[in-house]
Amino acid sequence: MVKPSTKIYMGLTGVALIILGIVCLCNPGSTLLSISWLIGLFTLISGVFNFCTWIRSKSYLPQSGMVLLSSILEIILGITFMNHNLLLATMLPLLFGIWLLIEGISLAIRSFDYKAVGFRAWWLLTLLGALAAVGGYFAIVNPFRVGGTALSIIIGAGIIILGIIDILALCGLKKFEKKHFAWLDDDVDYQ
Repeated sequence: MVKPSTKIYMGLTGVALIILGIVCLCNPGSTLLSISWLIGLFTLISGVFNFCTWIRSKSYLPQSGMVLLSSILEIILGITFMNHNLLLATMLPLLFGIWLLIEGISLAIRSFDYKAVGFRAWWLLTLLGALAAVGGYFAIVNPFRVGGTALSIIIGAGIIILGIIDILALCGLKKFEKKHFAWLDDDVDYQ
């Protein structure tokens, strides 16, 4: 059975990403230095929570390697953004695009695990993952044509999509529990 702490990690990851996305959308005039540091902080937190989720759920999630890869990349990016924000502020569009592309592909692939256990909104996870990947691709193709305000809006929208996907994945976790832990209910002796 999935421990409540794992669900809390997943929920907090989704909420942290949505909050960061809203901050980026509400403060488009912020400097790239501030955005770089904030993204570093929230990405680090998200990576740690995703790593904890991977530790607790690796035995029954078929695509758990993608969760591990994603969490390691988030931790590395978070620490890097927080420690070298001046240098990375100029590279932020390219780095964000790479991260968003990898996250989008990973989330789209994981959505098929949710389909396999009967989660009805699996297609929404696929769609949002594909949108994140497309946004990442466009950020990679034109990394330096995007100004500070436009970059804040693109980053905010992309991060909100990833947060929504994490929360949808949390909702679909019940399907995994039912499918993979149904045998526990059969073994219980109700005397």
